[in-house]
Amino acid sequence: MFNLDRIARVTAARTRSICAENPQGLKGGGAQAQVGADPHCTAAADELGKGWKVRPCLKNFAPGQTLTLADIRGPGVVQHIWCTVLQGVHRHIALEVFYDDQPHPSIRCPLGDFFANGVNGKALVNSLPIAVNPMGGQNTYWPMPFRRSIRITVRNDGPTVIPDFFYQITYAEQDVPEDAGYLHAAWNRSMTTRRNPEHVILDRATGQGHYVGTYLVWNQLSSCWWGEGEVKFFIDGDAADAPTICGTGTEDYFGGAWGFVMDHDDPMLPPRTYSTPFLGYCQFEEGHKKKWGPRVPAHGLYRWHIPDPVRFARDLRVTVQALGWYETMKYQPLTDDIASTAFWYQTLPSAKVPELPPLNDRLPR
Repeated sequence: MFNLDRIARVTAARTRSICAENPQGLKGGGAQAQVGADPHCTAAADELGKGWKVRPCLKNFAPGQTLTLADIRGPGVVQHIWCTVLQGVHRHIALEVFYDDQPHPSIRCPLGDFFANGVNGKALVNSLPIAVNPMGGQNTYWPMPFRRSIRITVRNDGPTVIPDFFYQITYAEQDVPEDAGYLHAAWNRSMTTRRNPEHVILDRATGQGHYVGTYLVWNQLSSCWWGEGEVKFFIDGDAADAPTICGTGTEDYFGGAWGFVMDHDDPMLPPRTYSTPFLGYCQFEEGHKKKWGPRVPAHGLYRWHIPDPVRFARDLRVTVQALGWYETMKYQPLTDDIASTAFWYQTLPSAKVPELPPLNDRLPR
């Protein structure tokens, strides 16, 4: 974990940074684009020329196109990624990260969900590893160590051209400690049912590592309260009905209580959002589907297990129940639409993370 003590250490690490102005991250390689040299150069620099924001972004990101943002030989650590696109396409873009020439990605999820912005790209997040600022400036500080290589790509799975994709990736060329794991992330979405009111956050990570974060988008199709379900961690061969870690409720897991309202005696009050270093209820959108279909409340929540990682030696599975509380004073299983992103560090080789579904199955229902 980052702390201020480390910032005083002088080391042999070398800082490099990749963006559209220096796509290879070369030493002395920034601000070298000539006006009109390629389609990504902007006419706004015509009067000033080389060295004056000639190539600030990648233009015309076409449907079906994959952009390689970084392809770096190691060893090293990616320390910060910033990117931004116009709102409305955060679930259209697939983010994938490959380590050490492993043929399949270790990170695969929609771009917005990786930055705790899977609802509509409008959530403001003020946490330690993820910060999202007006208007849609997405930042991640999850350390991403690699030993031989790292390749970071984005793919436009949407139906339209994305005019501008802005990004910057800062990394250090340095030795990687022997016990450093690789950051993984996997996305899953399911429609729970009253017969099976359980959503799988992480199906099964195999190897040795530790779980560091959960981001949920909970599209509430049920009425009344929705957050009674327990988050469960099945560690190193736990039986399907006997997790090692079992929480007391969904809002409890994300650090809230009593339905996120400020007056428990007034159930008509809207929930209160919050964003803190390690946990947050960063977004509540009441009726975010206003143009087509019914009004569906959407909830965006995160918990980062940075001070309290969940460690596993062989395997890990994580689930959450869809459980409500109705006027009968009994728990009720719910039919809700839940999307999750799981974050964890582990050794390589690692199992394949799930493929992303087609675009229509990623968008709000």
